[in-house]
Amino acid sequence: MLTCKDFLHELSEYLDENVDAELRSKLERHISECPNCWVIADTTRRTIRIYKGMDPYPIPAEVEGRLMRALEKKMADKKRTQ
Repeated sequence: MLTCKDFLHELSEYLDENVDAELRSKLERHISECPNCWVIADTTRRTIRIYKGMDPYPIPAEVEGRLMRALEKKMADKKRTQ
């Protein structure tokens, strides 16, 4: 029997239709029996559909710069702790 944690671990692959038939069947059975996981799957699927239908919006240069600096700092901090 699949747990909610198992389902969430496979959610992305399930929505991308990258799971084999046996696992897909188990995931769909879990969704049909678990209202919480059904809501998560349905909401995620709808969100993906909305975002796929949108035009790209460019990130302002200032925001992109802050984001890149934050990522560089995070990566540098991670290297120091390893």
